[in-house]
Amino acid sequence: MEDQDRNIRKEIDEKLHDEVLRGALGRFAEAYPISRAKAFENVENLEELRDELRQMKRNTVEHIEEIADKFEAEATARGAKVYRAADGGQVIDYLLKLCSEQGVKRIVKSKSMASEEIHLNHALEQAGLHVKETDLGEWIISIAGQKPSHMVMPAIHLNRQQVANYFSKELGKTIEPDIPFMVQVARQNLREEFLQADMGITGANFAIAENGAIGLVTNEGNGRLATTLPRVHVALVGYEKLIPTIKDAVPILRTLPRGATGQLMTSYMTMISGPVPTMVKTETGQWVEQDKELHIILIDNGRLKAAKDENFKQIYQCVRCASCLNVCPVYTLVGGHVYGHIYAGGIGAILTAFLHSMGDFEKINELCIGCRKCTTVCPGKIEIPDLIEQLRAESVKEKGLPFLTETLFNNIIANRKVFHTLLRLASVGQKPVQSGRFIRHLPLFLAGLTKDRSLPAVADKPLRDRIPRITKKIDKPRKRIAFFSGCSTDFVFPETGEAVVKVLQDLEMEVVFPEGQTCCGKPMLGMGDREASKKVAKANIEAFEAVNPDHIISACPTCTETWHTYIGLLEEEPDWKRRAEKLAHKTIEFTSFVAEEYAKAGKLKPATGGGKKVTYHDSCHMKRGLNIYEQPRALIQATPGYEFVEMKDPDKCCGMAGAFGVKYADLSRPILEEKIKNIKDTGAEIVAVACPACAMQIRGGLDKQLPHVTVKHVAEILAEQIKDK
Repeated sequence: MEDQDRNIRKEIDEKLHDEVLRGALGRFAEAYPISRAKAFENVENLEELRDELRQMKRNTVEHIEEIADKFEAEATARGAKVYRAADGGQVIDYLLKLCSEQGVKRIVKSKSMASEEIHLNHALEQAGLHVKETDLGEWIISIAGQKPSHMVMPAIHLNRQQVANYFSKELGKTIEPDIPFMVQVARQNLREEFLQADMGITGANFAIAENGAIGLVTNEGNGRLATTLPRVHVALVGYEKLIPTIKDAVPILRTLPRGATGQLMTSYMTMISGPVPTMVKTETGQWVEQDKELHIILIDNGRLKAAKDENFKQIYQCVRCASCLNVCPVYTLVGGHVYGHIYAGGIGAILTAFLHSMGDFEKINELCIGCRKCTTVCPGKIEIPDLIEQLRAESVKEKGLPFLTETLFNNIIANRKVFHTLLRLASVGQKPVQSGRFIRHLPLFLAGLTKDRSLPAVADKPLRDRIPRITKKIDKPRKRIAFFSGCSTDFVFPETGEAVVKVLQDLEMEVVFPEGQTCCGKPMLGMGDREASKKVAKANIEAFEAVNPDHIISACPTCTETWHTYIGLLEEEPDWKRRAEKLAHKTIEFTSFVAEEYAKAGKLKPATGGGKKVTYHDSCHMKRGLNIYEQPRALIQATPGYEFVEMKDPDKCCGMAGAFGVKYADLSRPILEEKIKNIKDTGAEIVAVACPACAMQIRGGLDKQLPHVTVKHVAEILAEQIKDK
C-alpha cells in the first residue's frame, strides 16, 4: 500500500543534512570501487562471467514454473514441506498456523529481504510471538525501529556512537562505542536467543531444482545457527532465487560476494538439502535427536507477473548484491530510506513497482538519473535505467502526465515552431538576470537553482541563424553530412555548433543543416511520454530524409543515442520503423567519426611538447550509452598546445542528467561539487567535454567556484587548430 502522505522533498533535505549518513556513505562510496576491483582481479574474464550469470538467469525465467515444480518435487522427496504463497498475506497465514501447530513461541531470524518486503516481523509480533533478528545489522535496525537502508549492509547509515546508544537502550545499561566490544555484547545476547528459539527463519541466496537444496551466503554464522539449533526451520524463497542445477550456483557464488562487499567469498557458504537432525528437549526433560521440520515457502508477490513480461523478466537476473546501490550517485547521497519501501536504488524502484505498488514507484522513480553506472557493475547486466524509463511510460499511459508537463511536451517542445519561438523570446526575456553568457542569480523561490552554480543563458543568435554564414561550398565533397545539433547546441552553445561545422568542412565534408530538425525527444522519452516522443521522432526523420545524407553527425551523445531509440519507439508502426532504422544506422557521434577520419589521415598521433593543461569529463551517455571514451582523449592528445591530464573518476556523473539538475537542484549540487573538486585537483586550465548538457552543468559550477577554468567542447579544441582559408 502506497504512503500518500510522504514528502519526498523533505526527506531528501533531511538526509542531505545528516552529516553521519553523508559521512558513512561517502567513505563507503570511496572505498567500494577499489575493493571491488581488487576482488575481481583473479577473475580471468569478468564480462564472460557476467554473461554466464545473465544467460543462466534468462534461461531459468523462461521455464520458471517448471523449475519451481522440479524444486518442489525434489525438496519434498528429501523431507521438506514446500508451500507456494501468492503474496505476503498467505506467507503470514501459513506461518501463524505453523507456529500454532508446533507450539512455537520464540523465533530467530537470519537476514531476509523477502521477510522485510512483506513486513513479516510486525505480523508475527502482533500475534504475540517473540521474534529476534540475529544478523548484526538487522538486529541494530530492529532495535532502532528502522527499515534496512541497504540490501546487504542494512545499518550502513549509522555510526558507532548511534549503535552504542541503541544497544544501551535495548540492554538497559551503558554500552561503550567500541566496535569489538559491541560485537561481543551482541553475540552474547543473541546466543541466548538461538538456544531458546523454537523456529529459525531464513532467506536463501539460491534454491536448486536439481536436488531441492537451498544455499545461504553469510558472514556472521548466524545463518547456520538459525538453520541448525531450532527444531523448525522456515526458508523464505522468492521465485527469482530458483536455479536449475548446482552448477548454476557457481556464477552466483563468484559474483555475489565480490559485488556486494568486495570479498572473494563470504565466511560461510551453507547448502541445505532436506531436514537435518536436531536435539529436542522432551516434556520429561530428556534431550533426544530427531529430524527438524523444514518448510520452504516460495513467494510470488508479483514475481511471476514480471516473469511473463518480455522486458521486466530481467529482474530475475538480480542476485541482491546491491552493487548498483554502491555506485549510484543519488543513493550515496541520501541512503536507502528515501526510497520508501524496502528495496533501494534503481533496482529498488523497479522491484517496488512489482512487489509493492506502482504508486510508490511513481514517487521515487525520478531519483534515477540514468547515469548507467549501475549497469557497468551489475553481475546480471540488468539495464536498470531502461526498465525505469519503461515503467515511467506505462505509468504515463495509464495515468497521464501533470497538466503543465503535458502542455510543455505536447504543445511546446513537440511543436518546433512554437518551441523555437519561445527560445528566441527567452534570449530577450533573460536580460534582467543575465550576466555575460550566464544567469548567475535568480530571485525569490528560484534562487536555489543558482546556488553554487550559474545557469547558461540562451544565445542571442541560435546556430540555425548562423549556418548560412559559416557553411562553405566544398567542390568535391568526400561525404554529405547532415548535422543534428540538438536544442542545447542550437540555442545555448551555437559556438560549439560552429566548431563542428568547421571541423567537418576541413575534412572536406559537405555539411547540411536541415531546418526542420527539432528536439531529439529525450526529455519526453525520459519522463515516459512516448506519444510526444514519437511526434518529434517523426519530424526529425522527415527533416533528415529530405537531405539524403551519407551520415548524420551529432555533437551530443544523448541526441545520438536517442536517434537509435527511434527504432524501438516506432516498433508498432512498420513503415516508420523502417525509416527510423535507415537513418539510425547513419547516425554517429562527432568525436568517434572525426577520430576515425583523423586516423585515416595520419592526424591522430600524440602531439609533442606541453601546453595548457586540459582534462576530460566523460558524459554518462557517451561512456556507458555509446561506449565512446578513447576517441575524444585521442583527439585531445593529438592536438598541439595541450597537455592532457586525467581527473579522478572522469566518468562519474556531473549531476545534470537533463531535467534532474533543475528539478532536484539540491541533489545535483553535491554531485557537481565532487566533479569540481576532481577538476581542481588536476590543476587543469581547461575541461574538455563532448556533451552540451555536461557543459551546462560544469560551466555553471566552475563559473561560481573556479572561474579561471574554462570548458570547451572537443569540437572547439579541434576547430582552434584550423586556419581560415
